[in-house]
Amino acid sequence: MTFLAFTFISGLIAQTSRPKQLRNEILQSKTKEDKRTTSTSRKNRLGNPSRVGATVLKPVNPAAKNRGSSMVQLERSNTLLYNQDLYPGIQILLGNVVFRHDNALLFCDSAYFYEQANSFDAFSNVRIVQADTLTVYGDFLNYNGNTKLARIWDNVKMVNRNTVLTTNVLYYDRNQNLAFYDTGGVIVDGQNTLTSMWGQYSPATKVALFKDQVKMTNPDANMTTDTLKYNTSSSVADIVGNSLIVYKAETDIYSQRGWYDTKNDRMMLLNRSLVEQNDGKTLIGDTIFYDKKKKYGEAFSDVELTDPKQKSTLTGNFVSYDEISRVGLATDSALLIDWSTRDSLFMSADTLISMRDSVATDSVSFNMVKAFKNVRFLRSDIQGMCDSLLYTSRDSILHLRVLPVLWSDNNQLMGNKMTAYTKNQKVEKVHIEQSGIAIQKDSLNYFNQLSGKEITAYLDSGQLSKVYVNGNAETIYFPKDDKTGEYIGINKTLSSYVTMYFKDKKVQRIVLTTASSGAMYPISQMEENDLYLRNFFWYETERPLKVDDVFTKYVRTEPPKRQESTKRPSFPGESSGNSTDAASKTNRPSGTTNRTNTNNSMGPVNSGGNMNPLNNLNRRGMIQQ
Repeated sequence: MTFLAFTFISGLIAQTSRPKQLRNEILQSKTKEDKRTTSTSRKNRLGNPSRVGATVLKPVNPAAKNRGSSMVQLERSNTLLYNQDLYPGIQILLGNVVFRHDNALLFCDSAYFYEQANSFDAFSNVRIVQADTLTVYGDFLNYNGNTKLARIWDNVKMVNRNTVLTTNVLYYDRNQNLAFYDTGGVIVDGQNTLTSMWGQYSPATKVALFKDQVKMTNPDANMTTDTLKYNTSSSVADIVGNSLIVYKAETDIYSQRGWYDTKNDRMMLLNRSLVEQNDGKTLIGDTIFYDKKKKYGEAFSDVELTDPKQKSTLTGNFVSYDEISRVGLATDSALLIDWSTRDSLFMSADTLISMRDSVATDSVSFNMVKAFKNVRFLRSDIQGMCDSLLYTSRDSILHLRVLPVLWSDNNQLMGNKMTAYTKNQKVEKVHIEQSGIAIQKDSLNYFNQLSGKEITAYLDSGQLSKVYVNGNAETIYFPKDDKTGEYIGINKTLSSYVTMYFKDKKVQRIVLTTASSGAMYPISQMEENDLYLRNFFWYETERPLKVDDVFTKYVRTEPPKRQESTKRPSFPGESSGNSTDAASKTNRPSGTTNRTNTNNSMGPVNSGGNMNPLNNLNRRGMIQQ
């Protein structure tokens, strides 16, 4: 287990610390191969082969003469028959016939030699040997010395070092050093077997072109396409048409254009290619660099990595995927889409990682999501932002760190650390640690607020149902008249603990501990800072409301603390008196005092007289002690 864990962590570090390395390695290999192919072509002084996809014509008419051509020489024959009357212009050769033309020897059992036409027809055990590197076999041969065109048919085989071409009819143009067939053929080079209806092969450059019903097979993969360019020396294929590569029923690759190193199982796929795993995962991108041996791929520009089992899609302009560790990484406009429910979740960050949980088994698979820097997410029932995020389906817990903010309807939750607990893909509880605050926007100007050391908020179907504050609980609430709906003041409380219940997006009731104090103030007497707790900050523009909003980045810092209001109740245990005087004291007793404040001097209410605001709200059924 220790070794496996080390291997997994090492692979993840390599994937995150050295992104785009596979692309660089494949591009370097391709550049090296292109230079080698160009050098070989120039060395042999050959014309460029016909561009794949263009109409390739058969060699010139054998009857045409080339003024600069050399004459075919008869080297040997057991028997020579010549009858000008019966066979004018024809020499009949029998037994061990050998011709020479330039650097080529041509063998057969018998032949008709047309010396004036500089051509011959050969029969049985036909063989062409050229420069000790190329041999062509067949049953019949028609050869024209003027055009250097050979037509061989029946049991045809061309051997060029480790490359063997077999077909029924072969045209070999010695002038261009090109061979082609149009009735079906096979080329084998020790690495791959290639078949097609039409093919062209250059013994000098080792480059072969294939069209129509093209198939390439090796022990690990099968490839089908309509057009292919292949180098038999390097075993590199240029994909130039609709192609499908299948690796042992593990991976299917679809591409229209690309570069494929079959020896090293590496490829560069262009024009929006697709890599599909047998578990259903798909990788789509404008450009994909893929290493099958390492089971690792990197994709660029408008990339989509989709997992149908987890029902999620990872997108970005750069996405890498490791099939062994099952880690997907996205950067550059990275976006994670969770479509496991009817209501999809959209999450963006500078870096997104989707991976298999390390405790997953073969029968049970858990997914883990990590997000770093400028994290923002959106779903119709909840939105949020933070600097880093971790989620695992094993426990359905969402961890938000560094300036986390959550929104749900007209509610906003903030704190230093936030943990959201989900059930059935819905957030049902949020735990906020250190300087937590829950805010409900009641109107354009007024916000109900709860703050404390620790906050637990409960949600039901995306709606806030209850908020529990543990330690140094402070609340600001704007009660309304039941009949007129008008605000009757601003209520402030201090307590060790407080629980606020919500119904229909409104505060239903507030439960305080016995050691509590509160005050009701007329709104008309409040300055701006009197309407807010010190750590109040309402994010209006930063909240993502549509998918495009999650890509917007903001420079975020710790929200500034507001000036403390002087119109606030005394902490439980402080001496009674004017709340303003009490608030001005620098050494307040702890908010955990067991003393219950029952006097009527907790703060002014309206323009005349004092009353206990807790008792007032008690009569309205909103506060319990």
